[in-house]
Amino acid sequence: MADLPANGPSGAASARGTTSATSARGTSSGAAGARGTSSTGSSRRRPGGAVVAVKNVFVAESATFYTILGVTLFLVVFGVVMVLSSSSVEQYAATHDFFGAASRQGLYAVLGVPLMLVASRVPARSWRKWAMGVLGAALVLQLLVYTPLGVEIQGNRNWISIGSFSAQPSEAVKLGLALAVGAIMYVKRDKLDNWKELFVPIGIAIVLPLGLVLLGGDQGTAMIMLILVLGALYVGGARAKHLLVVVGTIAVVLPFITMTSASRSYRINAWLSGCTDSNQYQDLCWQPVHGMWALASGGVFGVGLGNSKAKWSWLPEADNDYIFAIIGEELGLIGAVVVLALFVVLAISMIKVIRQSRDPFVKTVTGGILAWIIGQALVNIAVVLGLLPVLGVPLPLISAGGSALIMTLVGIGVVLSFARELPGKRSDDAGIDTRTTLNTGVRASTTPRGPRTNGAQR
Repeated sequence: MADLPANGPSGAASARGTTSATSARGTSSGAAGARGTSSTGSSRRRPGGAVVAVKNVFVAESATFYTILGVTLFLVVFGVVMVLSSSSVEQYAATHDFFGAASRQGLYAVLGVPLMLVASRVPARSWRKWAMGVLGAALVLQLLVYTPLGVEIQGNRNWISIGSFSAQPSEAVKLGLALAVGAIMYVKRDKLDNWKELFVPIGIAIVLPLGLVLLGGDQGTAMIMLILVLGALYVGGARAKHLLVVVGTIAVVLPFITMTSASRSYRINAWLSGCTDSNQYQDLCWQPVHGMWALASGGVFGVGLGNSKAKWSWLPEADNDYIFAIIGEELGLIGAVVVLALFVVLAISMIKVIRQSRDPFVKTVTGGILAWIIGQALVNIAVVLGLLPVLGVPLPLISAGGSALIMTLVGIGVVLSFARELPGKRSDDAGIDTRTTLNTGVRASTTPRGPRTNGAQR
């Protein structure tokens, strides 16, 4: 090149001297610049570090993350309001406290939302590592149902009670199932064509939870678990022909399980007959008929928040299984459609997590939680509309109930933890983390550097 020194020892020495002098000047000037920045420009540098720290806390600044979080928080607050409206009359009649059920629901929300946020900070690799442990712990709690701690409510033995504290362990089993199926699908991700390799471990994982729940007589919760598992398998990549065999088997076995309970059979027969038998009005058809009347009386705009007539002891479980009927009565068709739309938005956001992720575990678990929450919401609404027989399934995030609310929030927190990692495209196998790259980039950009030397000299 024209500007290089002449060849020879003196030229090389000159080049080295020039390079060393230039480097020294660059280093000294860089050091001086660094000292100057530390002495005079520290106020400008510190806010930049704070901004980077905040960005590192919220690594996933994606619309999907905040959409799931925002919709969830809105539904929780809306649920507390609707529990207050639907339960106030019966609460006052029983305890002279209008706010009894609503205050409990608010307490559950105060406990559940921080747990959701904590769960959202757990990396996907940790959820995968803990999956079987979570399912095992949930099964231990479910076994307590069949000890003296177990409580039977309306024919279902699915609760444990310790003093004034009661819980429904099957809600924790749902989360454990989603994580366990996801972990199995991750391990078997290269053997999805072999149904024995896939369905034998998954069958072992789900038979005991389903058996324990069905033994307590809670077929509604067992159906939600089946929906969860099927949704997780479908999203995880299980072959359609294998899933069709599973669905066919369930369709054959389900009627026999239903006939094992006389009360369940009577409810289904009453639903099939359309509650046309007047003898069933005071018994089996009371709840579905009055739920339908509550919806019909709401019209388009509703009778107004707090003005329901059905909640005056006309509609059993108005704050729980049939809270959607109170929503339709007080807020009308518009309020009911808004609730449906919010669940649709929640479903679409979870589908985005599934589509953007490359991790089989993330896809499978998100698919299971999506099927659990959205499937349960659709089943509850279908029961209120008379499209399904009464199953005793609450409306997620809205119906009264501490165990259901808290575990649903934790499940959503798991999905939020997956959504946080989407923009970073963290690779568990390679151990790459965007936060490390981000911090490295910040350090590299603030490190003083001298003038670049020519490639020939290097």
